[in-house]
Amino acid sequence: MQDLWYTGAPLDRVAHRRGDDAWLASRLAAPDSRLVPVWRSKSFVHAEENRALMPLVGEASRLAEAGRHVSLLGLRQGIAYFALDLSHLDDPYAHPGVDGEGAFEDLREVGPNIPHDEGSILAHARGLMHWHGRHGFCALCGSPSALAQAGYQRNCTNPACKAPHFPRTDPAVIMLVTKDDQCLLGRTHNFRPRMYSTLAGFVEPGESLEEAVRREVMEEVGVTIGEVRYMASQPWPFPSSLMLGFHARALTTELTIDAEEMEDARWLSHDQVVNCADLGIAMPRTDSIAFRLIKAWLEGA
Repeated sequence: MQDLWYTGAPLDRVAHRRGDDAWLASRLAAPDSRLVPVWRSKSFVHAEENRALMPLVGEASRLAEAGRHVSLLGLRQGIAYFALDLSHLDDPYAHPGVDGEGAFEDLREVGPNIPHDEGSILAHARGLMHWHGRHGFCALCGSPSALAQAGYQRNCTNPACKAPHFPRTDPAVIMLVTKDDQCLLGRTHNFRPRMYSTLAGFVEPGESLEEAVRREVMEEVGVTIGEVRYMASQPWPFPSSLMLGFHARALTTELTIDAEEMEDARWLSHDQVVNCADLGIAMPRTDSIAFRLIKAWLEGA
């Protein structure tokens, strides 16, 4: 599967530079460096045009000074991109560094409409800022933690502890279950109206990905799974998941739906999926790996 949204980021993450404080400071002061602000998990985009806004440091140096958790995302053609969090500002639009044409929007809403490379950068920034905003204290001793390694580490400030902490990504399996000419789609209680999608769930400790696929399907709809085939993965920073996509072959078809997990689930034929609007059903968002898993099945992959 090609061109999954939020993948294929155009930045060189230059991990070998993260510990070079002098170099980082010089890049953050460079007029051509770019800022990628995040405000309360929302990304900065043009209010009317379908594109991200990433202000130049030379035009918005005060924005860089106001930001928290300033983290290097990487380099693109020698230009540095830095994520920063503005969530502490009650009104970010009052800051002089915020472009008057900009708006902070939910990336889940605007992501499919902006250029693919920009969406990848915004997703990277959103995920990293989310982690920083929720890990200001050491999980071992409770002392404050401090940003390190250009934003890819937080260190406990307690001299007796000094525990390092690293950005968290939660692995989740997402699978299109199929049987002959049918696929299994369901909807949870928090889906938008009419939308049906693939099944999904988080990987538990001590569990392989294939085991997670089989367990989640059994728990949610009572179907036994045989062959599990990996397809692709997608970062999904809503808030901090890595979606691991599979096609899974069902050995049984009878559904026993967990009412706490699922609102509904049903088997649909190839033609019913193609003409789902006739059934009053909507497919997943086009930027999701769920949509691509279904599309790949329809195309015979």
